[in-house]
Amino acid sequence: MSGKLYALSTGPGAADLITVRAARILGSLDVVYAPARRKGGDSLALSIVREYLGEQTEVRCRHFPMSADGAEKEAAWDGVAAELAAEVGAGKRVGFITLGDAMLFSTWVFLLRRIGTPPWLEIVPGVTSFAAIAARAQTPLAMEQQSLAVVSCTAPEAEIAQALRQHDSLVLMKLYGRLARIKTLLREAGLLDRALLMADATLPTEQCWPRLSEIEDDRPLPYFSTILVNKQWGYEK
Repeated sequence: MSGKLYALSTGPGAADLITVRAARILGSLDVVYAPARRKGGDSLALSIVREYLGEQTEVRCRHFPMSADGAEKEAAWDGVAAELAAEVGAGKRVGFITLGDAMLFSTWVFLLRRIGTPPWLEIVPGVTSFAAIAARAQTPLAMEQQSLAVVSCTAPEAEIAQALRQHDSLVLMKLYGRLARIKTLLREAGLLDRALLMADATLPTEQCWPRLSEIEDDRPLPYFSTILVNKQWGYEK
């Protein structure tokens, strides 16, 4: 098979945080697939990489539903995975772009499960959102013997509470719509003033709260909001 598929990580948001390797590959693609949260909606990943695409590159946006309907999501993943394989089978250089790093809380991994690990696949890593947040906030993710946990806020409360007890440093992702619940858990763990929240890191709309206690429980937050906790680091501003 002469075609090639690249899973390309676009980084946290700023176009100049994409890797040199990803930028080079993007310029050589025949077709690029971009995920969209809504049917007919814009793709943030596409807006990040657009300046790197060649004139010959065809763009295909595909909607991946975020509902609780498992059958609907499975059908979307099956359909796009089949499309990608068919494009490669036709001898094309194909890219699938995804925010942050392709192997972390990414739509791509559901496609990977269906595609497998053929020789015509390459996955290009990228800067994670929490790496960017740590840099922007000038806050270390982990130091010396510290343990670091990356936790989804969709996990059961007992599991999040256990992680808060067991680890020295934590990244709490998928915060959208769950701020009050997470604040309660942090308060119970005595970590509310050790928690930093950043939304839309590296984008023009970036917002940062050095202390979570400063944010009202019912405050609407952007979809891309993440909390960092480091028990041995203060957020003095």
